[in-house]
Amino acid sequence: MRPESDKGRPRDLVISHFWSGWTRVAAFALVWWILTGGAVASWLVGVPAVLVATLVSMVLVPAFPWSPIGVVCFLPFFAWHSLRGGVDVAWRAFHPQIPITPGLVEYPLRLSPGLPRVFMVNTASLLPGTLSAELGAESLIVHVLDTQKSVLSELMMVEQAVARMFAISLGNGEGDESDEAN
Repeated sequence: MRPESDKGRPRDLVISHFWSGWTRVAAFALVWWILTGGAVASWLVGVPAVLVATLVSMVLVPAFPWSPIGVVCFLPFFAWHSLRGGVDVAWRAFHPQIPITPGLVEYPLRLSPGLPRVFMVNTASLLPGTLSAELGAESLIVHVLDTQKSVLSELMMVEQAVARMFAISLGNGEGDESDEAN
């Protein structure tokens, strides 16, 4: 069984790169179309610009798995937590007598290193009263305004939402499917 799974990997990689390239072409073309107001004459410059942008992005950011459904589900999650974070900061600014107990909290990361982990770290700063302070090899240190509040469960929600968006199974860290395949 193992040789068959190894045979499928190069083909899957080619398919992944193919779809990643076409997705990026479509995204850059959409951005170009929006920026130029749909002017047909702009495509004389736009086609080479879109192709160069796609090539550069493929070199700088390798293909990665992602879930369209995960992205669609992440958008309202992102909007809600951004709004909540902004309201929380405004509330604290206008009501300075609110007690705060700042501190650092360590969160053990289950996402693999790379783009998903960096995305999760940046998204974690959207939670009310949090700011990602340091990304370690296996954990994230977060500065919180209120150590009395349980921020670990919220960080776990963010990590799960990011995992769904990048089509990653978090597992339990021990013997999950991604470890067994290697």
